[in-house]
Amino acid sequence: MKHAVLSLAIAIFLSAPDAATAQSGETIDLTDAQMEELVRRSYQYVAMFNVNQKLALAEEGMATGGYNKGLKNTDLLDHTAEFIARPNNDSIYQLAMLDLRKDAIVFEFPAFDSKYVSLMTSGYDHYVEIPLSTVEGDFDKPTTVLFYTARTEGYSGDKFEGIDEIFEMTGDFVSATLRVMPHANEPERFERIVDQINSIKGMTLSEFLGQPVPEADKVNFPAYGKTDADTFENNLLEVMQFVFNHTTFDPDFELDREVLAAYEPLGVVPGNEYDPEKVAKIDGKKLKEISIKVRDEAIGIMNDPERMAPFLTLIFQPKGTAEIGLDEMLFPSVVGPIGQPAKEAMYPAIVTEDGEPMNAHHDYVIRMTKGELPPANAFWSFTLYDAVNGFFIPNEHKKYSVGENGGMKLDDEGGIEIYIAAEKPEGVPAENWLPIERKDLGLNIILRIYAPDLEKMKTWQAPRAEIIR
Repeated sequence: MKHAVLSLAIAIFLSAPDAATAQSGETIDLTDAQMEELVRRSYQYVAMFNVNQKLALAEEGMATGGYNKGLKNTDLLDHTAEFIARPNNDSIYQLAMLDLRKDAIVFEFPAFDSKYVSLMTSGYDHYVEIPLSTVEGDFDKPTTVLFYTARTEGYSGDKFEGIDEIFEMTGDFVSATLRVMPHANEPERFERIVDQINSIKGMTLSEFLGQPVPEADKVNFPAYGKTDADTFENNLLEVMQFVFNHTTFDPDFELDREVLAAYEPLGVVPGNEYDPEKVAKIDGKKLKEISIKVRDEAIGIMNDPERMAPFLTLIFQPKGTAEIGLDEMLFPSVVGPIGQPAKEAMYPAIVTEDGEPMNAHHDYVIRMTKGELPPANAFWSFTLYDAVNGFFIPNEHKKYSVGENGGMKLDDEGGIEIYIAAEKPEGVPAENWLPIERKDLGLNIILRIYAPDLEKMKTWQAPRAEIIR
């Protein structure tokens, strides 16, 4: 399923008489179609700019406190995690925010006693790389990796003794996220994994080589938005100019060509300095309105299994993947950035039997027999969110997911019943209960299947939630 690319709209845009006024800072009147095209082509960058900046610079919550800093975490996330839509509560995130402008960055990873570990990286362009994963046989021995970009001043691709893998990133400012299944239900194994997490080391290449560390140039980041809609309204052109200056674009890649073409008439071109007096003035309130419309359309797809199905194997891919078009970049950027490709994880949404949206006015149950359990080679989990923001629903039990790490109990036959309810039903294990507060609140449940059996996934059907009347 592909979004019809508005190439005609771009052609009209580029040839419009007003386009020549962009350099003088005058207003350009864009049609609704042109503005929607701009939103759609910008969303992956806006979403990841906001996510990465929050992860690096937010004053509270899950943040590193700056670039070239890391955050070691040995607890599953709770409802205070609002740095990203639809975070998980089934693995432990280790986070590093990298500034690769001045020097390459080196990480030393230990072997892990976990059946699922993956290292994921992404810049502002939201293309996903998985440099290391247990799916590929990694993390069974210590591994040292190096990250750089085409603009890294202190590195030109040389190999050094002691470095096992070298990866070129598409952006200067990159998030590196390590997902570790903690085996929280096995206390001794959990403690071993915590020790392994604490042994991770990160450093500049200069430090690794025992050389003086170059001082990083100061950078004035544009303000990030609390929501993506905020950025579309308040400072889209400033954000995109910054992104353009710190991202590698490929002239042979269609999505790169199109986004650059869309912004050139607005005075936003790679290498420029942002000057509000020299770029076009556009209607931020209208952009916000359209971005919310685009967001709601994507959420609608997520809650429709038939429309959602094509995305399950095509989202969160590396740059240049042949099957990836604008829709495949837009959809995950809206509903939940920083996910993984299908060989690592799949993310079917759970919908109701009658197709009606889930709401906290009602209780629900999800039933699976042993033979209907998700075909995961590592593990699976069901996570509950509010439908609009994609955040965990606060509750005194701090119970947000059902699975091997968030807690679950199979029945005597090996199946499970998972209840989404305001009160725990009698006889239901607490591990299988997702608490809600009785009110008008849209609900959303994402099933995560780690290291899925891709062959079985072709025919396996996700369960549906049954309303309890």
